[in-house]
Parts: sequence; C-alpha cells; structure tokens
Amino acid sequence: MESEVLFIGGRSGAGKSSVAFELHAQLTALNVKHCVIEGDTLDLAFPHPWEHHLAERNLAAVWANYRDLGYRRMIYTNTVSVRFTHELAAAMGDEPRIIAVLLTATDETASTYLRGRIQGSDVQEHLDRGNTAARELELLTPDWVHRVPTDNRSVQDIATDLLPLIGWRSKPNS
Repeated sequence: MESEVLFIGGRSGAGKSSVAFELHAQLTALNVKHCVIEGDTLDLAFPHPWEHHLAERNLAAVWANYRDLGYRRMIYTNTVSVRFTHELAAAMGDEPRIIAVLLTATDETASTYLRGRIQGSDVQEHLDRGNTAARELELLTPDWVHRVPTDNRSVQDIATDLLPLIGWRSKPNS
C-alpha cells in the first residue's frame, strides 16, 4: 500500500492539534491504521535548529519507525507544513500521496483560543507570531491546498468534513 500523508497547517489558534486529535478519534473508531505527528515538537529547541533541517531529519526517523510497524497513513500538524509539503514528504522517503489542509481562523478566534490554552508568559509572543503566520500563510500557501475555516465550528464537524477529503477507509491490515 502506498503511503499517504495529511498535512494540517494554520496559524496558532486555528485548531490544528485539536482537529488532528479528533481525526485520530474518528479514524480509530473506523479501525483505520494511522499515526499523528506533531511537527512543532520535532525541532522545538533553543537556539532554534531550523537551518539544520532538524524537523525533516526527525520526521524521517520517526516515520521510518512507524513504517517498519506497517503504518502507511500519517496526520502531520505544523503551522507552515502546507507550504513545505514536498520537502516534508521527501523526508518520509517513500513518495506518499499528499493531502494538505490550511485551517484558517480570524484574529479574534485565534486570540480567544490561545488565551485559553497558553498560561505562560509568552501569550503575546504566540499572538504576534500567529498574526504574522496567518498573513504569510494566506500569501504563500499553494492554491491546491484546501482551505478550511474553523471560526464558530466544532472540531468534530471539521474532522468529519475532512474524512471524505482524505478518503481513508478501513481495509484489512490498513
């Protein structure tokens, strides 16, 4: 079976992780073998190791472990993943079928979500970075990436809407 990857991108507070976790729950209920990888944690360090392509290197290592166990479907979340789908897919090493979704949210929605989620001293930093990311994502995300607004929608509804898009169904040993 060919590998498949769903890249979920979007500004901080758009619901990437929440939607990924809900998709995980729905796919599990359908008996669909898959994994979820939070891309933001693959290179979360200081000083920032971005110039060393650590996220791609760590993705290659983690995906190799999943693939060795028979996994062929991955949900990958990261703010800008939808801008770098081909580079991230190349790190997987097996030419997966790519599906990409950009979750969008207004400044107000993102701010409300982040203020409820982040309890530390860096709330404003997240808000500022999220606003900048939203503008860049709007301008630089390829047109073929599916845009999905999250304002005033439940994660259950968003995930349910994504199921037909990804087309993953339970199959023996899948």
